[in-house]
This record gives sequence, C-alpha cells and structure tokens, in this order.
Amino acid sequence: MVNAMKNEKVASILDRIADFMEMQGDIFRMKAYRKAAHTVETLSDDITTLTKENRLEELPGIGIHIAAKIEEIVETGTAQYFEKLKKEYPVDFDALLSVEGLGLKSIKLLYDELGVQNLDDLERHAKRHHIRRLKGMGDKKEKKIRENIEIARRNTGRKLLGHIMPLAEALKHQIEVLKVVETVEIAGSIRRRKESVGDIDLLVISSDSQQVMDYFVNLPMVEGVVVKGPLKTTVRLKIGMDCDLRVFNRDIFGAALMYFTGSRELNVEMRKIAISHNLKLSEWGLFQEDTVVAGKTEEDVFHALGMQYIPPELRENRGEIEASLEGTLPQLIGYGDIKGDLQVHSYWSDGENTLKEMVNQAMKMGYQYLAFTDHVETSRTTKGMDENDILNQMEEINSLNDSNNDFKIIKGLELEIDFEGNLPIDDNILDEVDLVVASVHSDLRHDFFEMTDRMINAMENPYVNIISHPTGRRIQEQQEYELNLDLVLETARDTGTLMEINSQPNRLDLRDIYIKKAISIGCQLVVNSDAHHIHEMKNMLLGMATARRGWARREDILNTMDLKDILKALSKK
Repeated sequence: MVNAMKNEKVASILDRIADFMEMQGDIFRMKAYRKAAHTVETLSDDITTLTKENRLEELPGIGIHIAAKIEEIVETGTAQYFEKLKKEYPVDFDALLSVEGLGLKSIKLLYDELGVQNLDDLERHAKRHHIRRLKGMGDKKEKKIRENIEIARRNTGRKLLGHIMPLAEALKHQIEVLKVVETVEIAGSIRRRKESVGDIDLLVISSDSQQVMDYFVNLPMVEGVVVKGPLKTTVRLKIGMDCDLRVFNRDIFGAALMYFTGSRELNVEMRKIAISHNLKLSEWGLFQEDTVVAGKTEEDVFHALGMQYIPPELRENRGEIEASLEGTLPQLIGYGDIKGDLQVHSYWSDGENTLKEMVNQAMKMGYQYLAFTDHVETSRTTKGMDENDILNQMEEINSLNDSNNDFKIIKGLELEIDFEGNLPIDDNILDEVDLVVASVHSDLRHDFFEMTDRMINAMENPYVNIISHPTGRRIQEQQEYELNLDLVLETARDTGTLMEINSQPNRLDLRDIYIKKAISIGCQLVVNSDAHHIHEMKNMLLGMATARRGWARREDILNTMDLKDILKALSKK
C-alpha cells in the first residue's frame, strides 16, 4: 500500500527538524535528518506499513532514534521534539527562505536579535534600518533584503519542468551565439528532469568570462541582477525565477557539470567514494593531493572512481550509486525510442485539431502510428462523442488510413471509470475499436477501499487496455487518489493492463518512484502525450524523462514497438 501524502508529511517534518539542527550548528544531526527525509520522500512503499511491521531501521540512514520519531509522526501526525523546536523558533521558514540572501543562520540571527518571524516582521525591521546593525549584515545586505522581500511575496515557488525547460533552452541558445563561448550546458534539477524546478543553472566554457557576463545580464528575459562576478552571475528573470551562470575552463568542466547537476544527496555520496580511493572530489575536479586525476568529462570522473556513468535522470541517491559500483545500471529507454503515441484527442471531443493535422504532426515526429482516444459523452463530460460520432470518426480514420500506407491510425476511445468501475458504453461499440483507455476524472475523493476496487474492476474488464494517469495527481494542484497502489499494480500485471505515464506537464503520472516499483513487479507501461493540440504532442519528451527517472528500459514501454507488433500486443488482453 502506498500513501504518498503520509510519506511526504513525514519527510517534510524530518526535513524541517534538519533546518532547526542547521540553525543550531549541529551539522552531524542535521545531515542525519536530511538523509532520513530523503529516504522517506523517495520511498515507493508506504511509511505507515513499514512502521507497523517494525522495518524502519532497515531503511538507509534511519537508526533507532529517527525511527522512533517517524513512528510518533505516523501515529500522531507530529513529534513532540518537532513541536518543542517550533516553539523555540516560531518562524515562517518557507517565506523567509524565499528571500534572496537569507539562509537558516541569518533567520536564527534575525529571530534571536529582532524577533523576526515572517515577511512582515522582516520588512518592518528592514525599513527601520535595524538589520544593518546586526553582526555580519551591514547596509548593502539590508538594502538587498529589502529589495527582495517584495519579489519573495510575488514568487510562486517551484515551477513545472515542462514550463521552464523551454525557457532554459532558449537562454542556452542565446548564450551559445557568442563567439567566445565554446559550450553551454543546463545543469541542476532541469538536467535531472525533476518534475518541478526552483531555478535555472547554466554552465559555460568560454575564453572571455567577462564578455559572457556582460552579455548575460542584458538578455531580454532578465529583470534584474542579484550578483555579478567574473565567474558566477545570478540574475532574476521576468518570470520570477533566478538563473545562475558559471564559467569554467575546459579541463574541469565535467566535474563542474556533475557537481552542479546534483543531486545534493548524490554529491555527498560521490565525495565519500572519492575519499575511499584517497582522492578528493569537488566542482574543480577529482584530485589526488594537488594533482587533477579527472574532470574534463563526467564520464572521466565516474570511470576514475570505478563506476558506470550514471545518467542525470537517475542521480537522486535511490540505489543508482550502488548499481553503478556493481556495474548493474539498466540501459535506460532512449528519447528517440518511442514509435507512436497511444493517447491524443481531436476536435471530435475536446481537442483543437483535426485528425489529419494530428497525423501530420505525428509523421513529422517520426512516429509509425497514432491512436485517437477521444472522450465519450457522459453526464459528466461536456465535450464527448456519442455513438453516432464514434462511427463517423471511424469512417474518417478508415479514409485516412487508406491514404497512408506507411502510417497507421489506431481507433481508440477514452472512457470514464464510473463509481463501481464500469464503462459508460455498450460492448458492441467496444468490439469495433482497437484500443480502450480508461480513466477517472470525477468522484476523486472516494475512500481508500472504494477507489482501489473501482480501479481493479476497470482493469478486469477485457476491453480496457490502458489506465490513464493512474494516481490522478496534478502537480501543485491535486493530490493523488487514496488507493492501494501495490494491489492496483499487481492487478495490472495479472490482467495485462498497461499503466500509463501521462506526459502532461502537470501530471507526469505515474511518477518516477512508482514507475520503478511497477517495473520491479513486472508491469508493462506506456508513455502517452495525452495531447489536445498538436503542440502538446512534444510533451512526450517529459513522459520519457519521467520513465528514465523511474529506471525504465526500452522493453518496459509498449509503444517502443514497431507498427507490425503494436496491434498484436494490444489485442493480447
């Protein structure tokens, strides 16, 4: 049973305890709580179940004391130790940390000396020039804090990968045009393809860093300069996000790219591995005493440490380091391996393009097939097809198929799973289509058992090929359904039902940790764009990135199959 909401709550409290430890200068315990929080956050199992089974201490980084805290949080929703720390420092961490220039030590200083608990307190003291008097602050820092408070109020926090990645690519291309620039790479969480990102990191090789920095701060997307230096500059973009640009020389660029790609947890473990080889690893290279052993490329660094190269999407310290050392990392699915899209929507329901327009786009993308899965009209669907529309669409598809010998349009439908797990259409219609996608769009707050039964009943229907966006989450908008995902995945495997990785930027559902779990028990997956416009078809790359983060191989994803095999595979159920 997976309860992501409970896992996230436990991880959040452990992470906040780590913040308190950092404020108090207790670095050893801070690191312990950070590691435990990361372990819980990335679990594909339910922390409640592990607690009841007394298995918490089997998890990496969780000893007897932190296990006791987790047990208390699971049982009561909090921990007495956490509540004690909150009373000692009753500050709005999230709000204050969103102010550029403030860290945990600064927040402690401001609270101890001025009683600052939130943005209003901070603003009041900054305007009255109280902050400049504090040790380590001064006029310039106070002015910068005052300027950044309003920006922090506007800032909406982390933004979706699918919305920020095109902007990062645009910045990269604008910098690449400079003659003094040899290479530009996007690093950070964008390179790891995390579902949401907090800022943009760019790394550059250049013969003239000053010219690069002068050019960078004057780009049209830049709203203001946070700090400018010869090797690092931070700007604030007009979308309300910061962008860091760093310049390195060619000989150490690989080490820098590795370090600034992260994750933090991977970097910590990599440094430990280097130490075990009597080496030192940093963004400046892999050193033996004062001699650089490796650093020009990431591959050089990994190989010098006796490791397989770890693709950026896997760098979250979820077992990839151990697999790398053992030489057992999977060959991940490639971004060019998809042969077709098995869920798109046209003007026949709630899409914006004709069938022909969608087909032309699919052919431009190099696909061999495309499945139209327009919605069927129900009492809850405002723009769906009735039975007459379905038959007319089939005729149009037949006509298009007759004119495209090397491309196949697959006849499909997306159907709503009702309260009991049934489909709102007669079997005689389902007999005529090649593909049925079933999904939940209504009655989302059913209890754990009802939602589980609802999904299982749908998968046991012999017509259902795919469960779309299986957990129902919308990133930053809507939590996952409460359901027994372990049982749902097992049923998918046993019934031959495909679990979808939905590529919509605000879904990416199944999420990465569940993809890995699904693969481990033998589920077959499919990556779909769920496009409602031709421009959304390119979102397939986001789904592919999520699949890679979930350790998916080519053979785990059905729509890597060629045209001649895909219909045969779909008909097996």
